[in-house]
Amino acid sequence: MRRWLALLVAATTSLVLIALLVPLGLLVRQLVESGAVSQATAEAQSVAAVVGTADAGGLALTAERTAASSGHAITVFLPGGDVVGSPVRRSPAVELAARGRSLVAETPTGAEVLVAVQGVPGGTAVVRTGLTRQDLTRGVREVWLGMLVLGLALIGVGIFVADRLALALTRPMTGLARVSHRLAGGDLAARTAVSGPPEVRDVGLALNHLAGRISDLLAEERETAADVSHRLRTPLTGLRLEVESLSDPESAARLQARVDELERAVTSVITDVRRRSRESASCDAAEVVRERVTFWAVLAEDQDRPMELELPPGALTVAVGAADLSACVDALLGNVFAHTPEGTPFGVRLTPSPGGARLVVADSGPGLRPASGSGDLLERGRSGAGSTGLGLDIARRTAETSGGSLLLDTTPGGGAMVILELGTP
Repeated sequence: MRRWLALLVAATTSLVLIALLVPLGLLVRQLVESGAVSQATAEAQSVAAVVGTADAGGLALTAERTAASSGHAITVFLPGGDVVGSPVRRSPAVELAARGRSLVAETPTGAEVLVAVQGVPGGTAVVRTGLTRQDLTRGVREVWLGMLVLGLALIGVGIFVADRLALALTRPMTGLARVSHRLAGGDLAARTAVSGPPEVRDVGLALNHLAGRISDLLAEERETAADVSHRLRTPLTGLRLEVESLSDPESAARLQARVDELERAVTSVITDVRRRSRESASCDAAEVVRERVTFWAVLAEDQDRPMELELPPGALTVAVGAADLSACVDALLGNVFAHTPEGTPFGVRLTPSPGGARLVVADSGPGLRPASGSGDLLERGRSGAGSTGLGLDIARRTAETSGGSLLLDTTPGGGAMVILELGTP
């Protein structure tokens, strides 16, 4: 855009200067010619003033002095045919001037100014002043060159000013485009600096407002998804435990399938919402883990499950949003309650690590055993206990989003141990 504006200004300025300077240049040339002719006429008239009063010698002396001072060739044609001064041939213009008419005539080498002097004995005398091409154009080239330099300088100044004005317009527009690309790439913290013309400033304010509104809507969606997750996981876990305690195996299996289907649908919806609303964030892992363990501690007390919690003394920031980390902890603790008998002890330990933080959830249950032909437990939808298989996948994706990883291991007693490595912002 800057280039097009510069070309537009250059073309416009050039047309204006051509329309102005070309006539001005022709006028300068005409003025120089008129000045040279006026000066030559004055010289011829000064010689004509002595034609009738001086003799031939005095007239020749006057012509020579005038020619020497002016640099122009001066010739006096007397009525009898005598010639005084610079020798030149008698041209048709001289013959015309001898009839009593003063005039200016062009010659192959320039021009001649002819002044008719009447009242001279014997007829009419003619005083001729010769002008060369150089006399008629003296100083014109210098003036034209100055006008050309001035025109080029004006074009350059116009282009420079246009470029500065275009830069003041394109720089904020480039910033708007850059922020738009960042927003499209998921950087919802991107904001543009409001600058430029009023219209561009309005666009910048609107884009910042839109980005803020998108962030608010995504945060609200994340909070809603987290709230739904917190509200539904505990009742589903309790319902699963109630179903497992039924005495009729056939009814228990049928209800267990329905509970699995319901949990799979709820988890899928929550996971999809979390995926759509995921954004770069950070939180205090110690605070989030403490809050979620406190939430699950009520159910652990109801089931007589001994629980151990180990947290660092201060804050431990990780590159995961609070809602994502809460859902991850809920998924891991939900697996403990869903896949271990009541009364099974478990522990949660959060410690700093070289890469950020390490979250370990371990229990004393039967451990992680993939079902026959089920493959990797970390594969989405795979489970060794008839569940949805989404819990560990949620934990894995949460760890990878922060730049960490997830590792499955066993405790010394054979129970399951999930190690979550979380990165720092």
